[in-house]
Amino acid sequence: MLSDYAATLEGLRRKARLRSLVPQHGIDFTSNDFLALAGAPRLKAAIMAAMESGVLAGAGGSRLLRGNHPEHEALEAEAAIFFGAERVLYFGSGYAANSALFSTLPRRQDLIVHDALIHASAREGIAASKAAAVSVGHNDANAFDEAIRNWRGNGGRGRPWIAVESLYSMDGDRAPLAALADMADHHQGFLVVDEAHATGVFGAGGRGLTAVLEGRDNVLALHTCGKALGVCGALLAVPRLLGDYLVNRARAFIYSTAPSPLMAAGVREALRMVDDEPERRDALERLVAFVGDGLKSRLGMEPSGSQIQPVVIGDNARAVRIAETLQAEGFDIRAIRPPTVPEGTARLRLSITLNVIPQQVASMLDCLSAAMEDHRR
Repeated sequence: MLSDYAATLEGLRRKARLRSLVPQHGIDFTSNDFLALAGAPRLKAAIMAAMESGVLAGAGGSRLLRGNHPEHEALEAEAAIFFGAERVLYFGSGYAANSALFSTLPRRQDLIVHDALIHASAREGIAASKAAAVSVGHNDANAFDEAIRNWRGNGGRGRPWIAVESLYSMDGDRAPLAALADMADHHQGFLVVDEAHATGVFGAGGRGLTAVLEGRDNVLALHTCGKALGVCGALLAVPRLLGDYLVNRARAFIYSTAPSPLMAAGVREALRMVDDEPERRDALERLVAFVGDGLKSRLGMEPSGSQIQPVVIGDNARAVRIAETLQAEGFDIRAIRPPTVPEGTARLRLSITLNVIPQQVASMLDCLSAAMEDHRR
């Protein structure tokens, strides 16, 4: 009865794509705790204070039943001010927020045009949408425009939804947001931006790369809370009317137990820390530059310019061998393989956080250079 599943797992093993869970070990070059807030004493103290004041660990129900806690509403109000949005909704995860957004807001007569490298959670929502959808080349603004024009030319009468990540999670490069925002205006459509890896790190005051687009009623931004903010959940910043629509129609919101009120209190403090402590962003920027210089001088690689630096290997098995060598040297670096990344682009994903110091980066680059030479095939 289980043989089909066993065969599938064996096939993944042969392709060097079999996944397994391993405990945290070694110096952190993998997490998304970019600003090192997850273990920050100030954040811990805020969560402990909230707990001692009676804030609940669990919500006990969905937001539309008894699960709507004052901490949720306080977070959403403060986040709306922080991100310059009319309305913010707090979800249990970025996956849930993306799923809710794309499965609910685009209508049957609309078109979703999404970047080929957009996150799996957005793809899940898009697959559940009643709207037509088309994938276009990565960061190719002209391809987005052409897809919309072709759709209009073939009788498309709804609104286009342009879906991108502001900073791509496996490549570390940025979407052409200015061009896409103008395109959304021109075609009377919406721009949806997943800010997961930019929130807290980029933009004025750490508000993400959509900070320059604040105030537009056709821009929706998703800010996850489990990366640079160091907590968990996701904040979806939308026009007020669309927020009300999601509360009434988004199944992932309506039928999910509300996020932990205690974590909502933590996210509130994390947003204050991003605002109060710009020196964290400055320190991360210096560290990213240090890594980039090292990759260029030692490996001849062009740096991404962000805290996410891919080292593309190509072959799955070779990527795994190099990652295992680095792990044995005490560096937590993982091999990323298809289907998370396109076929033939297996890679090491170096995530630069304030959990490391320059001396550790230098040692890691020494080991990486040696490992790539030792595992040339």
